[in-house]
Amino acid sequence: MKKFKTEAVRMKKVLSVLTLTIIAVSFVLVTGCHKKAATRPVETAPPAAKEQPGPVQQKAPEKITEQKVESVASKDMAPSAAEGKEGMFGDILFDYDKYDVRGSYKEELQSVAAWMMKNTSATISIEGHCDERGTNEYNLALGDRRAKSVKDFLISLGVPSSRMETISYGEEKPLCAEQSEDCWAKNRRAHFVMLMKAGK
Repeated sequence: MKKFKTEAVRMKKVLSVLTLTIIAVSFVLVTGCHKKAATRPVETAPPAAKEQPGPVQQKAPEKITEQKVESVASKDMAPSAAEGKEGMFGDILFDYDKYDVRGSYKEELQSVAAWMMKNTSATISIEGHCDERGTNEYNLALGDRRAKSVKDFLISLGVPSSRMETISYGEEKPLCAEQSEDCWAKNRRAHFVMLMKAGK
């Protein structure tokens, strides 16, 4: 009788351990399957969504042409363009690493001075520009000397200093973007921008 009771207790222990094991395995299987079902779509959906816009967003680099640079430059000079004054005075070009006014531009500057003396309410800005060679600091200083050289020449012709301002852009606003002597020559310049139009 005692032996039978011991065997029954042992069987109960085995059954309870077996039941707990079955419950634990079932729980792991149910929760494991549930996690896979929940994570599978999340893992596959985002990469597909990320990959599709990639080719659409990539653009070929835009080629900068001389015409585009000119159109950007004319937008920067909006006040004179609105008044119909854009290009009324030609640029004064300079030799490489020089800031003295060439003799060939004295007649152009005499025309500018004559117009300024006739239109006494007009004011202008003289922009100094350089080609890309040299450091930024050096080119800013050289552009400043070029603008001031043109201003001094106009002052010598009788234009009041108070009606002219100067600014240097150095190499920052090239008229021509190619790397050639012809292109660099176009960028070594003093450019006129009308700040206040002449009164009627």
